[in-house]
Order: sequence, then C-alpha cells, then structure tokens
Amino acid sequence: MKGKPSRMEKKGAGAGREICIVLSTVPPAQSAAIAKRMLEKNLIACVNILPVRSLYRWKGECCDEEEHLLVMKTRKGLADRATRTLRAVHPYEVPEIVVLPVAAGHLPYLDWVYRETAG
Repeated sequence: MKGKPSRMEKKGAGAGREICIVLSTVPPAQSAAIAKRMLEKNLIACVNILPVRSLYRWKGECCDEEEHLLVMKTRKGLADRATRTLRAVHPYEVPEIVVLPVAAGHLPYLDWVYRETAG
C-alpha cells in the first residue's frame, strides 16, 4: 500500500533506543509519592495511576485488596535502575515489578519518552 510512511517502528525509537513499560501495584495512599519520586529521578518519562482490585494468594491465604497500578514508561537502559528504586521505596515485602518491552508505538511519543529520561 502506497502513502505516507508509518510513524510506527518495531524497536522503540530505533536501535539502542528501546522503550519499556514498568508495572507495579502499590497502596493507593502511596501511589502519587512513589510516582513523583520516579519522575524526579528522571527514571521515567510518564506514569499512569490506575485503581485496580487485586486478588492473590499470600502466605497461604487469599487476599482481596484495592491497589493502584503504576504504568511507567522509560528507556530499556533505565529499567534496572527503575526497578532498584522501586524496590527501595516500595512498602511491600515482595512488590510486583514487571518490565515489558514496547514492540512498537507512535514514534514521536517514543522519542519523547527517550528524551525525557535523558537525565
């Protein structure tokens, strides 16, 4: 199909400039403080805070908790530092921290994420 070239790219913002998503559930009362700390350290460009209901097993018991899910966008090269910082400030004994690669996205947005995490 002919037309304008796509503004999507498979490897984030280009070779060596991959973007990833860091997910973490946190107590609602602490979500904004944790998110701001990550932003202030330039470890993430953006964070979405979503209310979620988490059902899980912990130490042999079923739990049902209201939490906030932090959806944080950063560069792949900062994922380890972001994870370490999250572990240091997270109140849970075993926090949920999951890093997912961005396979494709709107190139101007991915470039913005990369620039904002240049710190």
